[in-house]
Amino acid sequence: MSARNARPAAQGRTAGVARKLLRALAPSWPLMLCSLACAAATTALTLYLPVLIGQATDCIVGAGQVDFASLRGILVRMGTTIALTALTQWLMNLSNNQLVYGVSRALRNRAFANLEQLPLATIDAQAQGDTVSRMVADVDQFTDGLLMVFTQFFTGVMTIAGTLVLMFATNSGVAAAVVVMTPLSFVVARFIARRTFSFFRLQSETRGEITALINEMVGNERVVQAFSREAAAQASFDEINGRLQDTSLKATFFSSLVNPCTRCVNSLVYAAVAVIGALAAIGGGITVGGLTAMLAYANQYTKPFNEISGVVTELQNSLACAARVFELIEERPQDPDPADAVVLDRPAGHVRLDRVAFSYRPDQELIRDLTLDVAPGQRIAIVGPTGCGKTTLINLLMRFYEVNDGAIYVDEVDTRRMTRSSLRGSFGMVLQDTWLKSGTVRENIAFARPDATLDEVRSAARAACADAFISRLPQGYDTLVAENGENFSAGQRQLLCIARVMLALPPMLILDEATSSIDTRTELLIQRAFNAMMEGRTSFVVAHRLSTVQTADMILVMHDGHIVEQGSHDELLERGGFYAELFRAQFAQ
Repeated sequence: MSARNARPAAQGRTAGVARKLLRALAPSWPLMLCSLACAAATTALTLYLPVLIGQATDCIVGAGQVDFASLRGILVRMGTTIALTALTQWLMNLSNNQLVYGVSRALRNRAFANLEQLPLATIDAQAQGDTVSRMVADVDQFTDGLLMVFTQFFTGVMTIAGTLVLMFATNSGVAAAVVVMTPLSFVVARFIARRTFSFFRLQSETRGEITALINEMVGNERVVQAFSREAAAQASFDEINGRLQDTSLKATFFSSLVNPCTRCVNSLVYAAVAVIGALAAIGGGITVGGLTAMLAYANQYTKPFNEISGVVTELQNSLACAARVFELIEERPQDPDPADAVVLDRPAGHVRLDRVAFSYRPDQELIRDLTLDVAPGQRIAIVGPTGCGKTTLINLLMRFYEVNDGAIYVDEVDTRRMTRSSLRGSFGMVLQDTWLKSGTVRENIAFARPDATLDEVRSAARAACADAFISRLPQGYDTLVAENGENFSAGQRQLLCIARVMLALPPMLILDEATSSIDTRTELLIQRAFNAMMEGRTSFVVAHRLSTVQTADMILVMHDGHIVEQGSHDELLERGGFYAELFRAQFAQ
């Protein structure tokens, strides 16, 4: 895209984001009115002060010519004006803070609410750090810019308008000179502001990129060190950090030009007022006090241009950040459940897949024409090489992803006609990747059943062989779990996740390498508990270790998205097919 075409596009995006911000501000109109009223009062009082200063100056024009009586009254009015100005400024800042931080809170709530409704495919396609950066850093940057708009922009505009009126009332010739030189400030500010938005947007995107990298490296530091990838990680960080430095320097450079340029123009305006006003005072066209007031007005008139130019620059940054926040808010959520969606209640566990096809990418087919019929209470094992579609099949059963073709039925009802919550509530999952939330051990086990008693939690932990190590913890079941369970070993984290399912006892089970981080002796004990728990429950067991699936009612052997073999362990060994090859590879002895 050429620079000529890119500029209108950028302006269109800016205008679109500004309209969205105005709609976000609409519910807070009472605070906006209060802020504007206080800004008007503050401006009026600030403009009245130079009038009093000019009058006081005329009261003391020479030796022996001091009008103390009038001066005393003027000083009282000046003190009252200053006090009222301080009060209105305090009320204005209070309203602005309530308004701005209320809007930022509302945007964060909308972003988080939409984040929880996004399809898993959308979340998987985005870097976690970039999403975090949008909800935290970008909202903060947007808030800072919006606060400057309400604290400086409106008062600046009112000050400029009020100053011009009073200057023309005092001396029209001096005021005309000021007006003639005013467009210079606008030209300078507009010239620079038009070039800052793209830099600030690129800065926000690069900041999100570096946040994503840091988040990934911190979360996988053990893996980085285990494979000696510190240098490569450092090189990636340096490359992104270098780009962030470059974009930040360009954005800061252009934005920092505004203030000195407008100050130069303002100084020219002040000098013009001083010269023209002095000539008028010599000719008797204005009093010394009037000239003093005009100089004060000239200073007040030019100062808002500096503030407004700074606000315009900061606003470009805020709009760039706000655009990224609105992109997250406007991401299309997953399709809602149908109005007549079936609530799955105590399912029998009959699961049927009818010619299911699915792929993560349109150009890369994964599962195609997959048909399967699982009777209630059956124990199904799914085995096969890495990447054959075992975990993908689990994701489709839980409707984390939607099938591209075909259908999945539970108790002869298409899962797409069920509520997602009731479908997922009917399954209990233990995955290879553990997940623990910040809270106590008891809260983590009782995540699916918050109303469970301590005895029920302890009984589930015993069944999962977790009670022994929990009892040795400093506070037992009230021990706090660090973020992602970092204060527990991988095996202990997995035992807690197993205990969670033992407590929930759902109608159907999904075990995806559920004992991968557990020692052999504990695995045998847990396997017995699993066997008891799976009795009468439809169960899907994904496993690489074939020793854990030999007792399954049916073993599905998957390869390249197809079920290539199915049957019991003994039947598959007798056939001497792909399963027999996998089994011999693991048990060569």
